[in-house]
Amino acid sequence: MIDTNQLIEIRWHGRGGQGAVTSAELVAQAAINEGHYAQAFPSFGPERRGAPVLAFVRISSKQPILIRAEITEPDVVVVLDPGLLPIVNVTLGLKASGMVVVNTKKQAEQIRQEFGINWTLATVDATKIAKELLGVPITNTTMVGVLVKATGVVELDSLLEPLEHRFGRLAERNINAMRRAYEETVVKEWKN
Repeated sequence: MIDTNQLIEIRWHGRGGQGAVTSAELVAQAAINEGHYAQAFPSFGPERRGAPVLAFVRISSKQPILIRAEITEPDVVVVLDPGLLPIVNVTLGLKASGMVVVNTKKQAEQIRQEFGINWTLATVDATKIAKELLGVPITNTTMVGVLVKATGVVELDSLLEPLEHRFGRLAERNINAMRRAYEETVVKEWKN
């Protein structure tokens, strides 16, 4: 678990159209609803659908957040697309006490060996859950559930209102996908 009494910095890795920016916004809104300070923002270049994208979340329970720069030394890295692992150094700058949250069909030990991820690792097949419950392979809400299970950064129920506001009539399916991913998440600890 992450120490939620300190500033928490989360970096999301995804591809254009997968919902990394939406995920960051949902988590920040849930944190604000819990009375924390939070910010979420994307990093965009000349992005196109399918191109690698970054999104960032900062949460502080003690004081306002004055930093407005991209997160270069995250506490948590969330990977929405496992296809990014061989092409993007997702752990760049990750704190020694950090955590990696990955959407994958593979076991944590296999991810660790293939990609040298020696941090605490949370995994789930978010794509399978999204296809089954949403009908599309968009993993943003499933990965929010994984993040919450692995870190405790916000309460799962604190995401209900932001999801309902964002998805309207599709909210229930997204909530179900988030809850299922939360339940199916496996967390393995290794000391870096």
